[in-house]
Amino acid sequence: MQAYRTSTKLKLGLIAAAVVIGVASLLFTQRLAGRLEAQDAAAVELWAEAIAFQGRAGLSAQGAAPWDELAAAVEASGRPAPERARLAAALDSLRDGPPSDGLDFVFSQIVEPQRFSVPAIVTDEAVTAAVLWRNVADDADHVALAREMDALHDPIPVEVSPGFVQLVHYGESPLARLIRLFPVVQLAVVALFILVGYLGFSYVRRSEQSSLWVGMAREAAHQLGTPLSSMIGWIELLRLGDSVAPETVADELEQDVERLRRVADRFEKIGSTPDLAPTAVGEVLERVADYIRRRVPTSAPVAITVDVPPDLTAPLNGELFEWVVENLLKNALDALDGAPGPHRIAIAGRAEGGAVVVDVADTGKGMDRATARHVFRPGFSTKRRGWGLGLSLARRIVESYHGGTLAVHETAPGAGTTFRITLARQA
Repeated sequence: MQAYRTSTKLKLGLIAAAVVIGVASLLFTQRLAGRLEAQDAAAVELWAEAIAFQGRAGLSAQGAAPWDELAAAVEASGRPAPERARLAAALDSLRDGPPSDGLDFVFSQIVEPQRFSVPAIVTDEAVTAAVLWRNVADDADHVALAREMDALHDPIPVEVSPGFVQLVHYGESPLARLIRLFPVVQLAVVALFILVGYLGFSYVRRSEQSSLWVGMAREAAHQLGTPLSSMIGWIELLRLGDSVAPETVADELEQDVERLRRVADRFEKIGSTPDLAPTAVGEVLERVADYIRRRVPTSAPVAITVDVPPDLTAPLNGELFEWVVENLLKNALDALDGAPGPHRIAIAGRAEGGAVVVDVADTGKGMDRATARHVFRPGFSTKRRGWGLGLSLARRIVESYHGGTLAVHETAPGAGTTFRITLARQA
């Protein structure tokens, strides 16, 4: 249940983070688009003033340019101070020149070239005919387009001559449109990220669940297989007649039945909260070591030693903790396969401050760093026919049920491995 709650929290956190990113991006880009729109409006106003100046200068009786009006228009354009100063200096340099030079400057530097990328259309006051346009296709319906632009911005009136007014209509620059579209694109990318993350997370979870189910099934078969095989053997001896005393067979069968009961009890406690009680650590370790010693092949003898103070106690669930040590010892036996002898597994326990430390060390093949990092991951196994659940299950029992830790303390290729269990001395 806790795993599913954690999974749900992770998904909700991922969605919340995506929403925050999307909202923050939307607010920022809208603010940026607003500033860009103000700059575009200022550029269009300057363009409109330039057109008005051109018209007034062309109709002047003396041919003198209204420099003061143009300078005032430049100053009121809202352009950055350095740019306004540059334009004012250019106007001052032309103040004393012939009128035609001033007209040439306005036409060549402001009216004619693409000084801005905003689409703009100049129409008559009644918006019935277009007289000039910029950044608009020549074959477009300029009047209809001008009315569409009015829905975005109010047109700018330009008095070309006394009593003769034209309107400058303008829309959004391509850059402004891209900035406004950017949040939509970003939200789509974030949504895609959430979808891929969700699908990937779900796939990993299903894969781990599948590995756990398969591993638990095989672990159950393995746990039940040993006592069942022993019971079958004793039944065959009974059928042979008087080769073995009935009392001996009964004792052995009783031990196998007890083993089956303990296995069932172990699986029953997985997924529930087990009871912990002060337990002599040495007795538990010796019991597991004796069980493993009787099942080591005689062709490859292994010395299994237990060195634990008799008064060393810790809050344990005996059944589950035995399972942990049993998995560590089986892993150690697997590590001894192919390693040069003599073979030895040493179990040592001691008290360190407020903790109980148990080391399980073998003289096997050891592991490299990469293997040691993944050895507790469900489904990871270095054995060809392994299912990678024993060590993962052992760590879960120690950490989740006993509040301790299980880690690889020391290992190196060819130098053996030491697993360390750390438990609290008080519950």
